[in-house]
Amino acid sequence: MKKANFGFKEVEETKKEKLVQNVFTTVASKYDIMNDVMSFGLHHIWKDMVIEEIKPSYYDTLLDVACGTGDISRKFLEAGGKEAYLCDLNQAMLDAGKQKMLDEYAYLNNKMHYICGNAESLPFKDNSFGYYTISFGIRNVTHIDKALKEAHRVLKKGGKFICLELCSTHEGLIRKFYDFYSFKVIPKIGKMITGSEDSYSYLVESIRKFPKPEKFSLMIENAGFDNIKYRTLTFGVVAIHTAYKVRD
Repeated sequence: MKKANFGFKEVEETKKEKLVQNVFTTVASKYDIMNDVMSFGLHHIWKDMVIEEIKPSYYDTLLDVACGTGDISRKFLEAGGKEAYLCDLNQAMLDAGKQKMLDEYAYLNNKMHYICGNAESLPFKDNSFGYYTISFGIRNVTHIDKALKEAHRVLKKGGKFICLELCSTHEGLIRKFYDFYSFKVIPKIGKMITGSEDSYSYLVESIRKFPKPEKFSLMIENAGFDNIKYRTLTFGVVAIHTAYKVRD
């Protein structure tokens, strides 16, 4: 039986997806609050930098995979994009995002299309989108290589792949502080806000198990992408990876 990482645990590969879904179903209603608290609000700046990689125009269509509650799609549309397809495997997250948009950004709703779908097997035709984003989501995928190949498949020729993901490239005192905050503080905050300490223990552990930016860049290349770049932000806490579909 093949194994997969679920945080620091090894589980049967076929069970990982359900375990991850349980995590996000548990935290969906408080997901935005937790992001604000545990990142000190910095996730908004990081997401703005994703949109700067796109510079949307009225003719641009976005596929926002692992969309969560829709921040990237909202920012894309506010910056001038034509329409956004929000794809997430977790229905509770999609529902939370829909409600947020209805409550706070109803004027964008006719440009948003919600799809419950798997990053490893996207329900879209080849060559459909000019931009593909995945933010804080790819480390939760069971087969990252499959998700990257699917990203390449659904992008149009010349389309751009953008991945925002937490990482652990920092060293020294910053690493010590980050480890303490990640393993000792974030799960406790998660318990106070969402009622689930285990969910945020998993999310912290999943960051440590995710490939370093250099290795992840090679995975992007192996999926068929070209012009692959990355940059780290905020003392190496997060990385933005970009690549283009130059060839089929």
